[in-house]
Amino acid sequence: MRAFLHLVLIAALVTISGFAQPSFAQKLVDPNVVAPQFREAAEKRRTEQIKMARCQRKAEEAKVLPRDRAAHVNQCMEADVGK
Repeated sequence: MRAFLHLVLIAALVTISGFAQPSFAQKLVDPNVVAPQFREAAEKRRTEQIKMARCQRKAEEAKVLPRDRAAHVNQCMEADVGK
């Protein structure tokens, strides 16, 4: 029983410490899987997700601090809309 509790504790610590992949990330929307009446909205959402991922990658490459990342991504998204 004691060994089992140790394994549970180790598993909890590994999960909390970030060794496990986060499961809260959104997947890219696939317009081909969505019902036909929602396909146009799914295509718009997919393009928005791709733009956001690109802006987040740019922020990461520019080594923007986490506290400033939201503002940087918003500026990048607005710049993409202006193009």
